[in-house]
Amino acid sequence: MELGIIGLPASGKTTIFNALTKANRPTTPALSGKLELHNAIVDVPDPRVDRLSALYKPRKTTYAKVNYIDIAGLDREMGKSGLSGQLRNRIAPMDAFVHVVRAFEDDQLPHPAGSVDPQRDLEALDTEFLLADLITVENRLQRIAEGLQKGARSEERQLLQADQELFTQLHAALEGGAHLRDVELEAESVAHLRGYGLLTLKPTLVVLNTGETPRSPAELGIHYDHRHSILISLQGKLEMEIAQLPEDEAALFMEEFGLEEPGLNRVIRASYELLGLRSFFTVGEDEVRAWNIRAGDTALDAAATVHTDLARGFIRAEVINFPELIAAGSMAAGRKAGHLRLEGKEYRVQDGDIVHIRFSI
Repeated sequence: MELGIIGLPASGKTTIFNALTKANRPTTPALSGKLELHNAIVDVPDPRVDRLSALYKPRKTTYAKVNYIDIAGLDREMGKSGLSGQLRNRIAPMDAFVHVVRAFEDDQLPHPAGSVDPQRDLEALDTEFLLADLITVENRLQRIAEGLQKGARSEERQLLQADQELFTQLHAALEGGAHLRDVELEAESVAHLRGYGLLTLKPTLVVLNTGETPRSPAELGIHYDHRHSILISLQGKLEMEIAQLPEDEAALFMEEFGLEEPGLNRVIRASYELLGLRSFFTVGEDEVRAWNIRAGDTALDAAATVHTDLARGFIRAEVINFPELIAAGSMAAGRKAGHLRLEGKEYRVQDGDIVHIRFSI
């Protein structure tokens, strides 16, 4: 799962990237204008993994992962001429966005627009995305019309007509200023549209970068009422400094500032939630591991996530949920208490399930 970190010039995208990933990339604006992507895979903080690891004492402990991509070299481009085709093509395949919005003053880094206005900046990039989607939808409608005029065969014609109805609905929404993730669409339609890279359809985590001063979205007066969206604030500069300290020094630093945990943990958990992901666990002496799965996925999907052979030879899934296992104290005690269940392929895996796949090949 990939989340692209986007934002207008001088919003602090790379600062947030460094805070999330404990990287140390330069935070000065790119001068070359060359579009670059910088990748980092981040552990999802989960105290359940820690608890299971303490219980089983495995040789290896593995957390669930989220992949963040810092999009560098786009500042000048977006500040002067809007959203370029090159940029759009690079961000279109991403699963979701982390939209960093500047909400801090800094005399050393003047805002390109002359003043700090988070609501204005938030809406400015959204407008660019909306216009890009409008072009995509209009181009698709044109190709559909050309296909229908050429006298497509009956089955192909039906598909084109269904597409025409769907894209006409999207066009009306975009012309009215609506984000596509706010449009009521069937799950099949959403899946079908993924291949078109529609930007306003993607889930979006808005991070208000408040620099070193704690300010909530409400204090900043920010409104962002869209579906599949989460709005949070983060002290980007402070969090970056914490992320780059040794663990013991970071703990003292957070205590000094009255922080219970790094703010980046909130961002990572929000990202996980935004993508509609859940965690299930596999446990044993070799490894305790958290795995990503989408809400609604089945035991067969979970088996395939661990290894394709498990899915191919699936017999049953042994399942116990995390609170039940912890309360019982062991898998054997959980089985004796009747908490360990045998489930079939269609069982919908719940967040926190510990799953063992029985299989035969």
